[in-house]
Amino acid sequence: MNGEILLVFGLLLATILLFVSDRLRMDIVAILAVLALMLSGLLTPKEALAGFGDPLVVLIAGLFVIGEGLFRTGVAFAIGNWLLGVAGSSETRLLVLLMLVVAGLSAFMSNTGAVAVFIPVALNLSAKAGVPATRLLMPMAFAGSLGGMLTLIGTPPNLVVSNQLSRAGMQAFNFFSFTPLGLLILVATIIFIVLLGRFLLPKEGDPGGHSRDRLSLDDLISAYAIKDRLFRLRIESGSPLVGQTLGQALLRSRFGVIVVAVRRPSRGDAPVRPALVSTEYRAGDILYLVGTEQRLGELLRAVEGLQRLSAEAQQRQIIARELGLAEVLLTPRSQLVGQTIKEAHFRERFGLSVLGILRMGKPMKGDFLATRLDFGDSLLVGGGWRQIDLLQAEQGDFSVLTLPREMDEVAPHRQRAPWALAIVAGMLALMTFNVVPSVTAVLLAALAMVMARCVSMEEAYRSINWQSIILIAGMLPMATALDKTGALALIVTGLVDSLGELGPLALLAGLFLLTSVFSQFISNTATAVLVAPIAMGAASSMQLSPYPFLMTVALAASTAFSTPMASPVNTLVLGPGGYRFNDFVKLGVPLQLLAMALTLLAVPLLFPWR
Repeated sequence: MNGEILLVFGLLLATILLFVSDRLRMDIVAILAVLALMLSGLLTPKEALAGFGDPLVVLIAGLFVIGEGLFRTGVAFAIGNWLLGVAGSSETRLLVLLMLVVAGLSAFMSNTGAVAVFIPVALNLSAKAGVPATRLLMPMAFAGSLGGMLTLIGTPPNLVVSNQLSRAGMQAFNFFSFTPLGLLILVATIIFIVLLGRFLLPKEGDPGGHSRDRLSLDDLISAYAIKDRLFRLRIESGSPLVGQTLGQALLRSRFGVIVVAVRRPSRGDAPVRPALVSTEYRAGDILYLVGTEQRLGELLRAVEGLQRLSAEAQQRQIIARELGLAEVLLTPRSQLVGQTIKEAHFRERFGLSVLGILRMGKPMKGDFLATRLDFGDSLLVGGGWRQIDLLQAEQGDFSVLTLPREMDEVAPHRQRAPWALAIVAGMLALMTFNVVPSVTAVLLAALAMVMARCVSMEEAYRSINWQSIILIAGMLPMATALDKTGALALIVTGLVDSLGELGPLALLAGLFLLTSVFSQFISNTATAVLVAPIAMGAASSMQLSPYPFLMTVALAASTAFSTPMASPVNTLVLGPGGYRFNDFVKLGVPLQLLAMALTLLAVPLLFPWR
């Protein structure tokens, strides 16, 4: 064993200890590992930084953008609603269904792609069912990895070991050779997670991710004392309001109600529009109003052709989906100080209506629209979610205090949902039939999401979890160092030499352990490429069939559960789930041992030694 091998083992051990200690962020540890590989001379700067240009890193970044496109167009929430309708609010049914769906997709497409698509779905399910996201995301990621065991094309290691047989002039594994073993391990894993595994996951996770510290729409509505003052009306054909502008109708001065926004139904899912003085009412328009029950009754009696919509039980859900609310604070430099809402032309300037004012922490009563604003006043504003989103760029007159949790569930580009679905379908087709490399398919889909206006460039950049990108880009060079110095080959050869005398089952166990352990820190594809020839040679030297040994290598390569960098799917859920390194260890290690036990029992039965 030369000095370079000792050095790379020392750096790998130090990196693992830093990950386990949780003293430093994982992306910082990854950068330190890159620097150590360069400064030690084990890798050249080009080799050490090659991870940042690796197709896998680019692929993951593109998948974040595609997932954001599904989120912004509402596709993710539509899928989530379907799953929620089937599973109800039961955490067990939700977990089982989510894992089965993701595993099924992963059998025929990239498991990374399947998990990326379902992250926003899982977060939406978490919020609606009241199940912590931490209890859904990691099991979903593991299901993605296990789905790769189900078919020949499910994951690259399956193709690697099959190709090893072809090169030796033997019959390769067929498309469904992996299915019985894959199903066995998948079902056993789901049972384990449902009965025990989910309780090993963090309990402090909040439904919907990390947004629960923000106020909800109901919180804001209650704080400004307008809980029973939000209404929706539809203008029917023949109503005298049809053809009038908001300024001409004078609903506020005549009836004391404020028109907050207007939704004009059309083909597709029409967004809520600002209620401006020049807005002309049309038949079919849905008006969002604030007023008292008494004044609303006066309006309905005086003006024909108005239909009141939604029962109280449904009202909050409709408001959350269609009408946006936010809380803003007047700054000392605000030009609005000293003016009334009307004098400030608030609606015309910002496309939003003021629904209430808090002064000294108490809601103002009476005609607050005629009250002169003062520094420190908090305003509750309402209108379309797009206008609410634009408030974040406003820096002069006020600062945004609260954007409610429900804004995370808003799909500002809902009308582009068919485009998003078509783009993802095209990406899956390209990947499934190997028309182009996976990274090319993902980049094409990500660019198409932007070009089709399913997601803006700003939203695309914000969607990328840079901690995950830095982590995997920083750890890829470690695999290069292990291979370049001969460290990995040394361990593999030594293990085979020492276990071969104990019999085929012992060698099978050793190959599983070796492949599984190294898959936690380097690419499972790279591990399979390195270990498959050793497995083939060991079988030949013992005059045994290579099929059980190569099948074991493929299965072990997919049990990348115990570290966040073990698999791209683990890295994808790291940020959204708020997981730590040890969270993967707690659930991942028992699952790997379970998979190993099932493999050692089932592989010799399905693939005899001779």
